[in-house]
Amino acid sequence: MHTNTSNHMAQNKFRGLGIALITPFRADGSIDEQALVRLVEYQIRSGADFLCIMGTTAETPTLTPDEKRWLKTTLVERVAGRVPLLMGCGGNCTAAVVRELQETDWTGIDGVLSVCPMYNKPSQEGLYQHFRAIAEASPVPVVLYNVPGRTGVNMTAETTLRLARDMENIVAIKEASGNITQMDDIIKNKPEGFDVISGDDGITFPLITLGAVGVISVIGNALPREFSRMVRLALQGDYASALHIHHQFTELFKLLFVDGNPAGVKAMLHAMGMIENQLRLPLVPTRLTTMEKISEIVHRLGIKY
Repeated sequence: MHTNTSNHMAQNKFRGLGIALITPFRADGSIDEQALVRLVEYQIRSGADFLCIMGTTAETPTLTPDEKRWLKTTLVERVAGRVPLLMGCGGNCTAAVVRELQETDWTGIDGVLSVCPMYNKPSQEGLYQHFRAIAEASPVPVVLYNVPGRTGVNMTAETTLRLARDMENIVAIKEASGNITQMDDIIKNKPEGFDVISGDDGITFPLITLGAVGVISVIGNALPREFSRMVRLALQGDYASALHIHHQFTELFKLLFVDGNPAGVKAMLHAMGMIENQLRLPLVPTRLTTMEKISEIVHRLGIKY
């Protein structure tokens, strides 16, 4: 019998509930180290399977190079190998991303999340060449990140599958295109050892039923216990129980994104007493009406950390 051997030697460790970790700030704008430690411990204790650091939700574009280095060191030391760490490293100048990959110390980091180049709108061939260069330069496994709502360009299923087949250390894609047909196409035709991860809390349940392996979650910052339970039940095939939890969250999914991310989840964490409700410009906190609705749900669900 012919067995399908994969050329994917790197194994994808990023399955289940991943947390798109926020960066908590104090009123003076500095990073709140105590809140950060509190968050990380809460998430690991509550069933998070991996942490995604310095992604979109971390407000990474507003962090200084010194703050990024400090965050990475602090998180590697604090997590101490208890869960895998996926770190954002991307941009719209391929040479600069390659240089960063070559010059960074990747000790304690299990993989890199690299977003499609934003603003300069490359063609599909440009996207392929960009990620090929990143995969060749990266000393750790690479997770692609497709989020056309933020980048202005959609990476097609065809391009994703081409990268998955050609580059053995591209292990997964975080898909946030919102296009279920496209994601299903990737899941159906992907090589063995390559995974699809939901980049969108609201469609995590249906995506897992199609064959996705988990989520990089915003709501998981605040509700890791509940959300990891939903993900685990869905992955185990207990769709009825998972769907029940999914439906409990639908109102929150909308509220958390109505004023942008991470304003919504920061408002929620603030309502839970975990962080100060501070963002860095150009992002601002949620409107008061949204904040009130979020607080109401937090109290109604009796959520405590």
